[in-house]
Amino acid sequence: MARKRKGRDVNGWLVVDKPAGMTSTSVVNKVKWALQAKKAGHAGTLDPDATGVLAVALGEATKTVPYITDALKAYEFTIRLGQATNTDDAEGEVIATSDARPTDDEIKALLGGFVGDIMQVPPRYSAVKIDGQRAYKLAREGETFEVAARPLWVEELLLVDRPDADHAVLEMVCGKGGYVRSVARDLGEALGCHGHVVALRRVWSGPFEAEGGLSIEQIEAMAQSPDLDTYLRPLEEGLSDLPMVTATQEGAARLRNGNPGMVFASDVEYGEECWAAQDGRAVAVGRFKAGELHPSRVFNQ
Repeated sequence: MARKRKGRDVNGWLVVDKPAGMTSTSVVNKVKWALQAKKAGHAGTLDPDATGVLAVALGEATKTVPYITDALKAYEFTIRLGQATNTDDAEGEVIATSDARPTDDEIKALLGGFVGDIMQVPPRYSAVKIDGQRAYKLAREGETFEVAARPLWVEELLLVDRPDADHAVLEMVCGKGGYVRSVARDLGEALGCHGHVVALRRVWSGPFEAEGGLSIEQIEAMAQSPDLDTYLRPLEEGLSDLPMVTATQEGAARLRNGNPGMVFASDVEYGEECWAAQDGRAVAVGRFKAGELHPSRVFNQ
């Protein structure tokens, strides 16, 4: 018999403004403890030194995590020009230097090459797997290996500030799997001066914004009290990029049992992925076919 999971049945999202120096897993564990929740996860890892929005899914909302992971995200980051590091951020060792410093116009002229459908090589110190092992583990052990380039959609990349000759502040909007450290590295190489990330903040992720996120201090202050529950966002926000259809009462009952159920739809095409609601609450996600939703995920809330 499976062991019963301890904690409360908490369903929804808690948006956290992650501080620097804390892992994404640590944030999730803190939220799970503070809400005494049975189940929690996050939608997209942030490096320990990065700050910004970390959307924590609780209970049934964990089933919507893939839709936030796949959504567009916006980052603001500062590049240190003139230096390359082995980790592509300030935590690593400097492995190359240059006295060259590009002008603002020279930087702007190259940004277009990093927009659209591009191929990006993740950092050697990253969580991508190489023959079943994490790249950062192999790198720390001094192993020789190559990281394959991966496709990435970059919606926008802009130079927003130039504090001094050694630093440039950029904003990037991109899809799933983007590495800001790789952008800094590759832009520095293209400019002929090297570069690495010294500050990184995720401004928004899908429908969630860092500006509306709770700090760790706020979460700790409201831990295990009803006050924290008031900041929970409905799990339906994790489905904001999908069209919604309305389930009939009988259809909702069938969907909850994992069977195709009748729904009302207006602007949904045959075979399109969508989510069904009854009284505004998500019942299931699936494919729309001939007046029915064929569920792939069912919500028990």
